[in-house]
Amino acid sequence: MAFQDISEPSQVMVHEIAATRAFFARVGAAFGAVGRAVMVNRAMERRLETVEALQAKSDAELAKLNIKRDEIVQHVFRDLLYV
Repeated sequence: MAFQDISEPSQVMVHEIAATRAFFARVGAAFGAVGRAVMVNRAMERRLETVEALQAKSDAELAKLNIKRDEIVQHVFRDLLYV
């Protein structure tokens, strides 16, 4: 087995290192995108659960919360809706 001098990397090694870094950056970005999609999905599920819970309340219970029945969705999504 011959000794390979790696004190100064060859152009091939530099290219391989750059390609490897780029590959792992793309893989990391893909996992990041999936993670963000899961978080957004769960946040929307929680909001819909809140809408269902409020819809299950009586009008008197909603009045105590200062929410009208026809404003439940706007109330739950008020931070996203600029109406």
